[in-house]
Amino acid sequence: MATVGFVGLGQMGAAMAANLIKGGHTLNVYDINKDAVAALQEQGAKACGSPAETAEGAEFVITMLPNGALVRNVLLGEDGVVSRLSKDALVIDMSTIHPLETDALIADLAKDGFQMMEAPVGRTSDHAIAGTLLILAGGTKEQIAKAQPLFDLMGSDTVDAGGPGKGIRVKIINNYMSIALNVLSAEAIALAEKIGLDFDTAMSVMGGTPAGKGHFTTTWPNKVLAGNLDPAFMVDLAHKDLGIALDLANQVGVPMPMGAASREIYNISRTAGRGRQDWTAVLEQLRELSGLETKAK
Repeated sequence: MATVGFVGLGQMGAAMAANLIKGGHTLNVYDINKDAVAALQEQGAKACGSPAETAEGAEFVITMLPNGALVRNVLLGEDGVVSRLSKDALVIDMSTIHPLETDALIADLAKDGFQMMEAPVGRTSDHAIAGTLLILAGGTKEQIAKAQPLFDLMGSDTVDAGGPGKGIRVKIINNYMSIALNVLSAEAIALAEKIGLDFDTAMSVMGGTPAGKGHFTTTWPNKVLAGNLDPAFMVDLAHKDLGIALDLANQVGVPMPMGAASREIYNISRTAGRGRQDWTAVLEQLRELSGLETKAK
């Protein structure tokens, strides 16, 4: 069993640390919330007076903090973790922070001979308590293998995201999509209710179409991801139907900014000559606008 430093005992971090203690590891814990530290101390953890102290004798130091500035300060600031960290130890940031901040931290620690990977988590505080989080591991194969026994106590699924910095990237993309879809879904239901449809009726239809199932597993695999833009449903038709929905929303007084922003991408795609391509061609249009290589013709 390992000695683990753990900094950040919020709703998620406290539960994650508790599961490491249950798994037999020795925990050195720190948080500015003294009550959170005391609660872990009652479960067998050693209470520390600074981030640096958590690194004493530790084979791993885990950070679970609200933002990148705090992670940097905890690791590299005054009385920070690296001041007492062994060069053989592995720092694992499990926070959700800006990917470029992660890159900079990994590089800055490496300059001084320290190892760092990131492993942000998915799912909820209930999953943290149950030890069934989704772990999005960004690190070398060796780092992930070294940390896997800890991940197995905190989560039920570990994804190797493909290298250092990739774990936080996939976390941010996943959250971006989930959060934006939340608003788009709310627009759709608000419009449905405004024009006299109830939620159950709307859900019975949308639950069986790409609206509810998502495009990753329905429209994209056999079209844009396969390099095939022969239309099953054209960009022009998607633009028309979106326009009808937006006009209806305007007339009945339902704000739909996500839908309006989406129409601009269809407008651009049509102007670029993609009107008679499959509606999944909007991915190719965004690739082109982003300076990426297009993959379908």
